[in-house]
Amino acid sequence: MSRTITNINQLDLNKSYTYSDYLKWRFSEMVELIKGRVVRMSPAPSREHQEISFELLLLLGQYFRKKQCKVYHAPFDVRLPLPSNDGQQEPINTVVQPDICVVCDLSKLDQQGCNGAPDWIIEILSPATSKKDLTEKFDLYQQAGVKEYWVVHPSEATIIPYRLNTQGQYETLRPTPFVKGEHIPSGLFPDLLVDLDGIFQE
Repeated sequence: MSRTITNINQLDLNKSYTYSDYLKWRFSEMVELIKGRVVRMSPAPSREHQEISFELLLLLGQYFRKKQCKVYHAPFDVRLPLPSNDGQQEPINTVVQPDICVVCDLSKLDQQGCNGAPDWIIEILSPATSKKDLTEKFDLYQQAGVKEYWVVHPSEATIIPYRLNTQGQYETLRPTPFVKGEHIPSGLFPDLLVDLDGIFQE
């Protein structure tokens, strides 16, 4: 019988883990599980990060208030079942905590979080997470079938929205990021326009 882990130092970070292992961890440090690998999350987010997250959450919360889709923010476990190379479903070994996610298929929701790809994920970059969000998570969300993925750059006050095309690949609306003074249309919700002046306030 496997033991309950109460300190992250009890883990072998070179070992591969599954969601079943993740459920037994009882330490306070926040981690994600990416294809079996334990990834430490950054320390408490900056004030700027929190303000941007709040503005996005407020906007999306109002938009989806009486709609079927649900909006969640970190910490919120999203389990991503990924197909293996032979097409067979393997034990879940990926659990992420996006800054913000929108889930429209409510059958994916349970008391532990979301089991399956959200429709829309927003990640707000920080110095500690930018590489992971722009590479690992980009590939992960694309492979999992997240239909829309927005990357927010706080220091540049820009947002890059990616949408999944019919070939299952992310593409951008244009070659340059959206900046203050502009609005971003959502690919999934055509009547939703995100005003960047409201997101990046002085």
